[in-house]
Amino acid sequence: MPGVAQPSDLGEPLGPLPQEFATIVRPELPSLIKEIGLEVTRAYPEYARLLDGPYGQGIRVGVEQSISVFVDQVAEPAAPSALRDEMCRRFGRFEAYEGRSLDQLQGAYRLGARVALRRAKKIGRRYNLSPTMMLTFADALFSYVDELEALSREGYLEVRSASDDHTDTLRRRLLHLILAGRPVPRVAIAELCEQTGWTLPDEVTLVAVRPSPDLDRLAIDRDVLVDFTDPQPHLLIPGPFDDMRRRMLEHALPGVRAAIGLTVPSSLASDSIRWARRVLELVDAGVIDDAPAILCDDHLITLWLLSDPVLLDQLARRELAPMANISANRRERLIETLRIWLDTRGTAAQMGELLDVHPQTVRYRMRNLESIFGDQLVDPEARFSTETVLRAMRLRARSNDTPI
Repeated sequence: MPGVAQPSDLGEPLGPLPQEFATIVRPELPSLIKEIGLEVTRAYPEYARLLDGPYGQGIRVGVEQSISVFVDQVAEPAAPSALRDEMCRRFGRFEAYEGRSLDQLQGAYRLGARVALRRAKKIGRRYNLSPTMMLTFADALFSYVDELEALSREGYLEVRSASDDHTDTLRRRLLHLILAGRPVPRVAIAELCEQTGWTLPDEVTLVAVRPSPDLDRLAIDRDVLVDFTDPQPHLLIPGPFDDMRRRMLEHALPGVRAAIGLTVPSSLASDSIRWARRVLELVDAGVIDDAPAILCDDHLITLWLLSDPVLLDQLARRELAPMANISANRRERLIETLRIWLDTRGTAAQMGELLDVHPQTVRYRMRNLESIFGDQLVDPEARFSTETVLRAMRLRARSNDTPI
């Protein structure tokens, strides 16, 4: 392959992979990451269940980092790996919290390496890479796996050696099991409740917290379960979120943003934390106004309207299909007029004030809209669909400050 220095025979000593090798491999990463995920979850069904739970996104980030950093360091040996290092340590901590040995995690790492090596053989044939090049890759790959395992072992031993924190470890595991939901056996939760002296309440409120060095575990009420070690820190409050719990959060999380999920039966705890984390995402996007403590209960319609962006695109395409062939500027003006009319059902004069146009302009636009949409503006169900789509689009437009 042009530009790649290839040793001529198997007798040469193995050295570092040439930087150009990263250029060959990088386009393969998305599909390789997916293939490794499929193979690992097939071999270890426990990981498949975890990927579908509240920790799934953090696990995916860790897997992607573990694979991507290998290629980054081929291209640039000094490439940073701090995020990968911490994610590997967290994998080790997680295995310790679950009460398992590291055998399963190490097996997953090595299975991923075998899948990567299988893909590398295909790439080698495609680019006619030398046998020495392939041996060098295999050597570098399995040395890298050793590095990942060592990092995970650090996290694992950190938890196992912290005997003074044994109860907190059990409580974090209890929190994890509650959030994992079915098919976790209820007996497993009952046993941890007995070991920790914690009583499973009928209802719980989950709180999503932004990562911060200022999280004060000691200021948290003893009956509250917390995990501040997770990439997405969170708390479980027994019962509803009241003024007393609000004061607790203000004291424990000074200046730290938190989203308070809905109070739900304990079996639905994963839904409560999912909604709370979604609220924080919408705050970051500019859709929901920032505040120290944000109640999901105040933003239920927004959560609902923006729960499925792809479905919203499909609905918008259907509801606004009559305007598909209208120029962008005219379409924007008409949509804004239609939104105001659906919101207010006001007179031309009232709408003109809101739109900052003459009432006659409003009347002209409304005649255009009636001509374009026909019965869609008369039928109650069709009108509701159109109004819902426009409200959702208006909310989403706040995130990028662009017109609807």
